[in-house]
Amino acid sequence: MTTTDSPSNPSVERYAMLQAMAAMQDSHNTLVHPHWRTQGYEYYRAMWVECAEMLDHFGWKWWKKQDGDLDQVKLELVDIWHFALSEILRKGSVQDHVADTLASIKPAAAENTQAQAEAFRLAIEQLAASCLASRSFELQPFVAAMAALPMSYDELFALYIGKNVLNRFRQNNGYKTGEYRKLWQGREDNEHLIELLDTFAVPAADLPDALYAALQERYSKD
Repeated sequence: MTTTDSPSNPSVERYAMLQAMAAMQDSHNTLVHPHWRTQGYEYYRAMWVECAEMLDHFGWKWWKKQDGDLDQVKLELVDIWHFALSEILRKGSVQDHVADTLASIKPAAAENTQAQAEAFRLAIEQLAASCLASRSFELQPFVAAMAALPMSYDELFALYIGKNVLNRFRQNNGYKTGEYRKLWQGREDNEHLIELLDTFAVPAADLPDALYAALQERYSKD
């Protein structure tokens, strides 16, 4: 996915990206429950379960052939960021140092070696362990997982926008009540999302509405 925006001040831009994600997360959580901050939702549990799902998409079984799906791995990491933002917001507001930390990531070169693959698996296990130990969210293990994958802050932001729109689309089409169909035309909605994101070249401000409309069009044709 590409956008036509061009930031003039990198520090201001990265803070604005964080605030935009926080606002979208608050809006989505409110759609799920108007008083989500006081419901005691176990966001830490959602995060470590997502870690396990991410490892399945990435591949870890030595007794069978596995072809990793990097697009789905990245979406699982973005799912974790949704829950992480929820935990951060429940405790207060997002601070600028979070954006600074995410923007400082120096992703490892994507060499697709066995050593790099194992480093990512270990990073995901550390992230899951931190969620279980703290029953909350810790930023550094998440950043380490992003760097090991690798995933940059810009990519996290772009994929977050996409997945947040899909999550809103799901809720508006009966996800919570069981009416939503996750499979369209023989493929999961996440696959449609990745395909659509690769086709867009619009201003970042226009992306949510354009993507939502494209999802609706595909969903209605199934």
